[in-house]
Amino acid sequence: MDNRMDGTKTGVGHIVSIEGGIVDVRFDTGPLPSYASRLLTLSDPEITIEVASLPARDMVRGLVMNPNPQLRLGLGVRDTGSPIRVPVGEAVLGRMFNVFGETIDGGEPLGDTSRRPILRDPVPLSRRRVDSALFETGIKAIDLLSPIERGGKAGLFGGAGVGKTVLITEMIHNMVAEYDGVSLFCGIGERCREAEELYREMRDAGVLDNTVMVFGQMNESPGVRFRVGHAALTMAEYFRDELRRDVLVLIDNIFRFVQAGSEVSGLLGRIPSRVGYQPTLGTELADLEERICSTERGAMTSIQAVYVPADDFTDPAATHTFAHLSASIVLSRKKASEGLYPAIDPLRSFSKLLTPGAVSDRHYRVARSVRNTLAEYEELKDIIAMLGLEELSEKDRATVRQARQLERFLTQPFFSVAAMSGAEGRLVPLEDTLSSCEAILSGRFPDRDEGDFYMIGTVDEMPEREKTDAA
Repeated sequence: MDNRMDGTKTGVGHIVSIEGGIVDVRFDTGPLPSYASRLLTLSDPEITIEVASLPARDMVRGLVMNPNPQLRLGLGVRDTGSPIRVPVGEAVLGRMFNVFGETIDGGEPLGDTSRRPILRDPVPLSRRRVDSALFETGIKAIDLLSPIERGGKAGLFGGAGVGKTVLITEMIHNMVAEYDGVSLFCGIGERCREAEELYREMRDAGVLDNTVMVFGQMNESPGVRFRVGHAALTMAEYFRDELRRDVLVLIDNIFRFVQAGSEVSGLLGRIPSRVGYQPTLGTELADLEERICSTERGAMTSIQAVYVPADDFTDPAATHTFAHLSASIVLSRKKASEGLYPAIDPLRSFSKLLTPGAVSDRHYRVARSVRNTLAEYEELKDIIAMLGLEELSEKDRATVRQARQLERFLTQPFFSVAAMSGAEGRLVPLEDTLSSCEAILSGRFPDRDEGDFYMIGTVDEMPEREKTDAA
């Protein structure tokens, strides 16, 4: 018999049923394992089973986390007496982990380090801290129209192929190097290729020593994808609470967490809810999101990519995620098809931080003017399509010209795709973005071609481009 953390005895059982990724384990001796306990098979290699329900007085039903050909009826199973535990502390910096806290980067073994359960209660409201400071990303469209709050949660919403992963990779490039804290990247259900590329890029950029990476890839079991976010947050909470350091949590992709929960729910035989999602969608998402918060000990800022199925923003996965965020950055397939990258839709993106008092008066005034100009242009598009630009008044033509210049100015060359695009990346401070937008809105460029504003950092770069083109 093994001992639990609290000193009580744990039991040994045997597998009596296997169905897909679900097993039933009967315990004839010892106490019955509790919900979410980690069970290990008496085989080589060990197979992890997480208790998901208790269907009978002597039986538990669990998720097989790492399926193996050794799995069979009658196989012995022992109760570890606790949930899955992951390593925490300074030793995890610069390493890549799976949901079990095992290193997967090919480096030296981690050794003897402190471990914590991956399932923990969120911080009580009385201990939370709200800080309305701006968290600059160096990306013009985000800092101007959807500013991210230090200690807040921002979501990148978009369908397949509109640039969510590229945008979050660019944020890593711009922010991690300047960020005075710990960065933690959590990959949920994404491609193995992206994990390997990201690890290599961060190592080459020299920022890996201050970063932790946790992955549950799309080829792994739904149980792994469902729990890897909790494993990553356990590591992040230790840095915030025990080491008193600010933490930047980057998650790609929250929808895969919801999808894994739907798979788990189906395996357990629960009746699906709206659009086939699990009936516990809201609760499961809240269990993860509510752990991301700031306290007096440190700030935890989160940026999350959210896949939107079929570009339907009324999908339950998207609407439930919206409710937890302080900033939502919506990516548009139409803008991506026009070559306007990053393909951020300025009229559908929003931030709770963009209010008078939270940002400077200048920032609020410029952002509002930019959004109003783009909204007026959107209304004029139907008239332009039917009657042509010449039928508009002089004032409306000036609005259209400024809106098109702004649309192209809000594009930006990225460091993360410089090798493919051939354009050197730009990191633009917020003050430079505001100055350039003020210049465009004041009508300083009535005769400039709108293409001159495409893929530049600030408007001061345009004369240099003219000289280059002439040469």
